[in-house]
Amino acid sequence: MGVARMQRLFSVLASLVLAAVLLAACGGPGQQPGGASGGGSGGAAETSEDAGEAAEPASTEPARVVVYSGRNENLIGPLLERFQQATGIQVEVRYGSTSEMAATLLEEGQRSPADVFLAQDAGALGAVAREGLLRPLPADLLDRVDQRFRSPDGLWVGVSGRARTLVYNPERLAESDLPRSIFDLTDPKWRGRLGWAPTNASLQAFVTAMRVVYGDDETRRWLEGFIANEPRVYPNNAAQVEAVAAGEIDLGLVNHYYLYQLKAQYGEDYPAANYYLPDGDIGALINVAGVGVLQTAPNPEAAMRLVDFLLSEEAQRYFAEQTYEYPLISGVETGAGLPPIEGLASPDIDLSDLWDLEGTLELLREVGAL
Repeated sequence: MGVARMQRLFSVLASLVLAAVLLAACGGPGQQPGGASGGGSGGAAETSEDAGEAAEPASTEPARVVVYSGRNENLIGPLLERFQQATGIQVEVRYGSTSEMAATLLEEGQRSPADVFLAQDAGALGAVAREGLLRPLPADLLDRVDQRFRSPDGLWVGVSGRARTLVYNPERLAESDLPRSIFDLTDPKWRGRLGWAPTNASLQAFVTAMRVVYGDDETRRWLEGFIANEPRVYPNNAAQVEAVAAGEIDLGLVNHYYLYQLKAQYGEDYPAANYYLPDGDIGALINVAGVGVLQTAPNPEAAMRLVDFLLSEEAQRYFAEQTYEYPLISGVETGAGLPPIEGLASPDIDLSDLWDLEGTLELLREVGAL
C-alpha cells in the first residue's frame, strides 16, 4: 500500500472512530448501538476437485450471512428476521453506529468476516468503497433504484431515503414566514429561535454536502452565522421536534421521519410540521440508508440474496409503513402523509462524495459547534 493511500486510510479511520464516540454519546432514534451477536468468518466451501471423492458436494445455498449493521437493532432486526425465515439463511449481525462499523471494516480490511455492510448514510458507504472494500453489485439490483440513490460505480445501493427538513409549529408560524434557503437562517431575526444537533450523523452529512457544493470557506461562514444566532443544542432530531411542539424553538434542522414517529405516538394533532426547502436547496438534502457487499465476503451469494430482499416490495413497504422512510423502488407507495419523493427538490449531488467526515468534524470543532 502506498504512503499516500495509507495516510488517507488512517485519516478516514480516525474520523470515523471519533464520529462513533460522538454518536454513542448523543444517542437518539435510529442511532443507538446494539450488542454484537456474531461476526466470525466462514471460508468458501472446498470443491470436490480440491477435496477428493470423500468431500461433500458444495452447497448451492450458503447457510449464513454476516452483517455489520449501522442501523438500530429495533429498526432493522425485524426485517432481518423476515429474511431468515423466508430463505433459511442464518443471519449473524454485529450492531453499532454506522461510523463505528465503517471504522471496523477499514481496520479489518481483507481480514473482515463481514459479508454485508448496512449503513444509515451514504457517506460511510463511500468511505468504505474508496478503500476498495466493496464489490460491484449486479445491474438487476442497482437498476431498481434511481441513479441518484446509488453508487455511480455500482458498489452500494440505497434501500431507504431520508429527507432533510425544517420542523416548525404551524400554530406559531405560517409557511409564508419560513425561509426560502438554509442560508437565510443566518439572518438575525432568527436569533434564539433555532435548534440543531451538531453531534448527529445526519446533521454532519448535511454539513459535508454543503462543503462539497459550496466549499469550506462558505460553509464556515454559514456555520459562524448560524451559531451567532444562538441556536439551542439538542442531542438528536426527536428532541428538536419535541422542542418545536413545546414552543421552546421555532425551527429545528431534522430528518423528515422523526415527525411521523411522534405523530404515531401522540396523534395527528401533534403541533409540528415539516417544511421542505424549495429549489434544490442544500438544506433539502435527501440521503439514504444503504447496503454494500464486501469484496472479501465469505458468503457472497447469501449477501446478494439479502440485498435483493432489502430491495423487495416486502422490505420497501416495511420502511414506508414502520420507519416512515422513503421506499426507493418503483411501485411502493410512501407512508401516509409524506409528499412523494419525486416531488422533492433535492440538491444535485453524488452521495458518494459525502465520505469526508474528518473534514466536517474538524470544521465543526473550529467554529465551536463540537
